[in-house]
Amino acid sequence: MATLLGIPFDANSSYLRGPSCAPQKIREAQQCDGSNKWSELGVDVGAPDAFADAGDLKLKDAKEGVADDFAAIEGAIQGLLAAGQRPLSLGGDHSITYPILRAFPRLHPDLTILHFDAHPDLYDEFEGSRLSHACPFARIMEERLAKRLVQIGIRTLSRHQRQQADKFAVEIVTMSQLPAYDRLKVRGPVYISFDMDVLDPAFAPGISHREPGGMSVREAIAHLHAIEGAIVGADIVEYNPMQDIEGMTATVAAKILKEILGMMIKIVHR
Repeated sequence: MATLLGIPFDANSSYLRGPSCAPQKIREAQQCDGSNKWSELGVDVGAPDAFADAGDLKLKDAKEGVADDFAAIEGAIQGLLAAGQRPLSLGGDHSITYPILRAFPRLHPDLTILHFDAHPDLYDEFEGSRLSHACPFARIMEERLAKRLVQIGIRTLSRHQRQQADKFAVEIVTMSQLPAYDRLKVRGPVYISFDMDVLDPAFAPGISHREPGGMSVREAIAHLHAIEGAIVGADIVEYNPMQDIEGMTATVAAKILKEILGMMIKIVHR
């Protein structure tokens, strides 16, 4: 069963904090009566027992407590996986994907990560930190937590990150190369990491690092729906309510959540 887990953590954010407030806001938007609970692929996400909800983790969310918080995140995900659950985590900054994925290799050693983002997050270190939200996929690939990493929507690729991508054999699909539906037809277990800033800020202004020239919501959904393979986990990260306009980005995040949940539930009501 798909299981929601809120991870209110943004201590590894650069530039702005605020994503730690996102899980509550996404939940509120997801539960809003302004839209029904049916996904576009015909799944009733609002059906009884369609998915579980493990609540939000209690974290220190401070620089001096990062090690403890990461251990708590990894332990919580391990517990869900051991119970046969498929976690869908609501962040939080993107650094949380690293401890989340540390829990996966025992059950899913052949994992493919499908990463939607404006940024590749492959820095070896950023502003003196190797655990920055700009670094998670460098740590993930160093530890071989996945056999394959496909990044979609990238539009801020620096020379260092190009070198990192080559080093780790990362498959990068830039915005100029979209659509890329064929790159999403993968075999084996799949983990989706969806950074809200993959979307153009016109559609999702509530983010810390606004990067024009991104996906529309429709483009993002079309690419999510093109994914093949068993989705064993996912996260939605980097929504910053402090930067939002009238809850617009919360509504978009809830829409992305509904579509990913619908794909994970895999029960179509006719």
